[in-house]
Amino acid sequence: MPNEPTRAVKLFGTDQPVEPMRRLSAGPLTAELDAGNLRYIRLNGVEAIRAISFIVRDRNWGTYNPIVQDLRIDENADGFTVTYAATCADADQRFEYEARIVGRADGHLRFEATGRAVTDFLTNRTGFVVLHPIQGVAGEPVEVLHVDGTAEQSRFPALIDPVQPFRNIRALTHAVMPGVTVTCRMEGDTFEMEDQRNWTDASYKTYVRPLALPWPYTLKAGETLTQAVELSVRGRLPAAASAGTEPVSITVGGVLGTMPRIGLGVEPRHLEAATKVGSLIRRAGPQFLVCHFDPRAGHGLGEMRGFARLANATGAELVLEAVLPAEADPGTEIRAIAGQAAEAGVRFAAVTVSPAPDLKCTLPGSKWPDCPAFEAIYRAAREAFPGVTLGGGMFSYFTELNRKRPPAHLLDFVTHTTSAVVHAGDDTTVTENLESLPAILASTRAFIGGRPYRVGPSAIGMRQNPYGAAPMENPENGRKAMARMDPRQRGLLGAAWNLGYIAHMVRGGVEAVALSGPVGEFGIVHAPMDYPQPWFDEAGGVYPVFHVIAGMVAAAGHEALETHVSPPREVQAVAHKDGAATVVWLANLTGGRRQVTVSGVTNDRGATCMLNEATFVQCCGSPDGFRRTEQDSTEQEIQARLIDLDAYAICRLGFSDR
Repeated sequence: MPNEPTRAVKLFGTDQPVEPMRRLSAGPLTAELDAGNLRYIRLNGVEAIRAISFIVRDRNWGTYNPIVQDLRIDENADGFTVTYAATCADADQRFEYEARIVGRADGHLRFEATGRAVTDFLTNRTGFVVLHPIQGVAGEPVEVLHVDGTAEQSRFPALIDPVQPFRNIRALTHAVMPGVTVTCRMEGDTFEMEDQRNWTDASYKTYVRPLALPWPYTLKAGETLTQAVELSVRGRLPAAASAGTEPVSITVGGVLGTMPRIGLGVEPRHLEAATKVGSLIRRAGPQFLVCHFDPRAGHGLGEMRGFARLANATGAELVLEAVLPAEADPGTEIRAIAGQAAEAGVRFAAVTVSPAPDLKCTLPGSKWPDCPAFEAIYRAAREAFPGVTLGGGMFSYFTELNRKRPPAHLLDFVTHTTSAVVHAGDDTTVTENLESLPAILASTRAFIGGRPYRVGPSAIGMRQNPYGAAPMENPENGRKAMARMDPRQRGLLGAAWNLGYIAHMVRGGVEAVALSGPVGEFGIVHAPMDYPQPWFDEAGGVYPVFHVIAGMVAAAGHEALETHVSPPREVQAVAHKDGAATVVWLANLTGGRRQVTVSGVTNDRGATCMLNEATFVQCCGSPDGFRRTEQDSTEQEIQARLIDLDAYAICRLGFSDR
């Protein structure tokens, strides 16, 4: 009998420790100090700047986790001062810097850093990054002061800008609240902005060193740089709002549409392991499996036969995700793939195709690599797979779809994926980034019109890396940007993230969503892997996310109901009809306890299933574990509609008439 898992394994799938953020205060100015950087810079509780960070990246856009030393924090009635030294290094190179942060009670803030390359240091970006939030900012006015001293009156993009909305930036000024503006001035280099919602980040990012300059670039040993970011406030701040602990409000409304079909992504290297647990995957009941197939990786007849065996084991229909090497005529390449499928006796309900060059990022202003035109590829696919539903778009992220938009009228559906750890790997960023999904869905709709829209396979971890050689390996189970394996897939956070993801897909009218996978880095069921999976390697079983996928599969095709969440950052909700009953799913996206009120449901009988720390072992021990947590709600609970959610907890509420 395995030991009880630690709280950290229950929440995050890993025992890797995390230093808590420290709150800094200077009168109305507050900020969270996180690994030497600032997050959630607020004025009287209103977010002004999402983050100011000094970051160091490698040649694959991977972000170093700095080793912070000599941290000193001085706080008094007039403000705060933070100083520290930091090191970013790997086996090949080393960069060191010293930082100083000063905040004052008048709202003024200055963050400066001086760095030195100890060795020759190859990097894609080293310097400051400033994030503006999207809530209350998207589509709103901004004044851009350029490096030449000219000022431009503009707006933050409403729909997601595929390129940089502003370049040659020295300062940005925007309204935080009526009559109050914040100016963010950046010194030491030329800055430009990108709409970071492209990568599923909930922010606009202003960063150092224009992308038009060569990258990666080398900071020579001994070379130094000095940069600073300074905030100043103009206008009279109103009195601070009450920092009460009001419950999160969920209001269930009318019929929104139809619940999407739910699928999983299949990695060929995990086919054998997935088939072995096929009966468990069948219990989750995914409607389809997206089967990745890339001839450049050696995929061939064996993988096709593996897809057929997995379909038999799970009962799911198959969707082919075919990469064309773009080394020959597209008709020749796709006929070869179709021939292997026919020889293996595997049938696909849908086929998606993409040329291999589109799997890699092409920066704005750069020439896209040579490859066959979309029209030729789609025509060849229809000839090779006659009568099969054809999809296209990007197998990488919305970023690439937004920059190279396919002719949607030639497709039966358009698709792309997302990852939660493209730019950062901490818990807050992973859940915070769900805020970007409504903008991604709206922006895609703006150029595909009424074409059916499918998303995925998506996960917290990175399936592929369009910005470097490959996703990062993560054998130590860390919280790492651009990592293929993210341990939170196995924890309650992963389950909450998946439910929050689906909540936005439901509101966006997406017809099908592929999330997670059968086993492995993105799995819903445990299988032995070549990396440690704390507790599960002894206990086996299913991950918490299994129950979210199974619940959403069971809801597919039912009437989806509107859900209004306030505030939406902390909790997300999915509501649907199940015959005469109403079912409401809740996910706590925070690491703290939250109370939730549910209104708009008129049924007078309720039952609750809870997936949390207390039920973790039971739920992971059996596909029926979550269902067995069901308890009838008391009359008082039904009337109050007040639900307690522990950290990253999942709750299923079933309401029916007596």
